[in-house]
Parts: sequence; structure tokens; C-alpha cells
Amino acid sequence: MTISIENMDHMQMDVLKEIGNIGAGNAMTALAQMLNKKVDMSVPKVEILEFKEVVELLGGPEELVCGLYFRFDGDMAGNIMFMFSLPSAKLLTNLLIWKENNQIQDRGDLDDIERSALQEIGNILSGAYISSLTMLTGLNMKLSIPSLAVDMAGAILSVPIIQYGQVGDKVLLIETEFHQEDKDIKGFFFLIPDLEFYDILLKSLGVLDNGSNN
Repeated sequence: MTISIENMDHMQMDVLKEIGNIGAGNAMTALAQMLNKKVDMSVPKVEILEFKEVVELLGGPEELVCGLYFRFDGDMAGNIMFMFSLPSAKLLTNLLIWKENNQIQDRGDLDDIERSALQEIGNILSGAYISSLTMLTGLNMKLSIPSLAVDMAGAILSVPIIQYGQVGDKVLLIETEFHQEDKDIKGFFFLIPDLEFYDILLKSLGVLDNGSNN
């Protein structure tokens, strides 16, 4: 039987959450280096949630959010999504673009420069997470170019919900809040793996026997 979040034991789940913590820490270190600024991070909150709970955590299906979507392939395959509220996305891009004054723009959407900056930030964050997986497992993975959408949370999540339906209805979500001086930015990262992902991951870490059926 292919392992999924639904049939993991407590030890396997703890390993998965610890990987989430390590990945989030590496991502924040990479972000601080990119911004050339000190970035403080709260302890990441790693949870296993149903997709409908993710929607509510983001503020409901009609909440306007920014979503960055990546595909990764190689020894393990799946998808990664970062999601930010629109104010958090603007704060994040302003830290990169307007380094002198970091003024928040009052426009409702992101302009082309902000979109490009957010995609680059997403590249850095997801790359750091994948690098941590590679370091821990010895497996190779390659990231796709990110897709960026600014839309209602329900609309953005409808695509991965359909994609992920064959694997299960629960997802690994990492909620990270980081601070740069007086600015607080909250981001949500979640993993949408292909069917064999967890089998390969846990076997590579030695917490799932090659002949195991659970």
C-alpha cells in the first residue's frame, strides 16, 4: 500500500514535520541573504490540514491572496505552493525593491515589477526548501519556473485540490511568520506530492522499510 499522510504513524509524521521545520529555517536564511537584511523568524507552525481548512486559514474562499506555484521532478516529484495575503506580498516585495524607504504602495494589485520580485523571492524560498530535502535524503530534484496568480483563495486552491485528489485530501502546511524591523510578514507553504513521494522520502530517511506496507 502506498503511504500517504492519512496512514502515517506518529514517528513518520514527526519526521515529516521536522523536515518542514528544517526547510522553513533554510528558506528564511536564504531570504535574509537575498535581502541583505536581518530577518527574524517565529518558530514555524507545521500542520496536517484538509484543503478546506487551508482555505479558511487564508481568510476564506473570497480572500484576495498571492499564490506561487512550482513543479519539482527528479527522484521525487510533486508540487509546491507559497501563499501570502496581498498586504504581506507587498511588504515582501517592498523589502527587495524599495530598500531605502520600504513604503507600501496603495494599489490593489501587484504591478509587473512587484510580480517579478515576488517570483524571484519564491524561487529563492522553494529552492532552499528543495535543497534541504536533497541534503537530508541524498535525492535529486529540479524545480520548474514559478507560476504566479493573484486571485481569491478558493480560486487559486481549486487547481491543486483537483490535482491532489488522487493522493488524498490532506496536505502538509507550514505557516511561517517573519519579521524585518517593524514589519511582520506571514506566509503559507504547502506540499502537494505525487503518489509515490512519501514512500520514497521515508525510505530514503530510513523510517520506512522497503518491504513495508504501511
